[in-house]
Amino acid sequence: MNINAVLAAFAATFVMFVSTAAGALCVFFIKGRMSERIKSILMGFASGVMCAASIWSLLIPSLNESRGLLPTLSGLFFGALFLMALDRIIRKKSFAQGGFSSLMTAVTLHNIPEGMAVGLAFALAGNSNTAGYAAAAALAFGMCVQNFPEGMAISLPMHASGKSKKASFIYGSLSGIVEPIAGVLAALAAYYIKPLMPFFLSFAAGAMLLVTYSELIPESAGADSFWGSFSALLGFALMMALDVALG
Repeated sequence: MNINAVLAAFAATFVMFVSTAAGALCVFFIKGRMSERIKSILMGFASGVMCAASIWSLLIPSLNESRGLLPTLSGLFFGALFLMALDRIIRKKSFAQGGFSSLMTAVTLHNIPEGMAVGLAFALAGNSNTAGYAAAAALAFGMCVQNFPEGMAISLPMHASGKSKKASFIYGSLSGIVEPIAGVLAALAAYYIKPLMPFFLSFAAGAMLLVTYSELIPESAGADSFWGSFSALLGFALMMALDVALG
């Protein structure tokens, strides 16, 4: 086992969790309700980062690692179906009154494939070279950049709806705790089942794309579709530039 790759995956995904918590911490310093325009911009940016990461950091490496198209295509659809089933389960088990909001559910769900994606990227780097670690670090950095506003996007509306600042911060932070868990598990799975690496990479991509198209993009188009769409383009461009520069 490449323990360095697993440790790097844990460190990177833990920093991603901290970035989410840092965004949620803003509830103690920002007064008032988050405007719908700001929410659209934040969710648009997150959706752009997710789409670009799915393509350059997951689907293209999956195709490069695969001996054919089938592992990539099957992983893509299985990942989407997995997130769809998980979404149904979480929504059914949420509290009848004041349970998880739609936005928090979406953010928590897409943090699972985010963690998987970074864990797999470091596992892939462990089998290659130093350049692979740079690309994995770039992916983790892109996830950190979009996690900060997501923490805000959960804690601020939650406080505005009547929750205490402390509770809003805790809920906002906990939405990101799944990332280091998913990251380490994905890195370990990739080591023990190396032939399935192309499937795992596209599986994470399918899960990310499903939650992006079904939750984040509709949220970004809510109040101001222009700025939501423009921020999505910015997020996409940032993630693409990071991958090209460090990939």
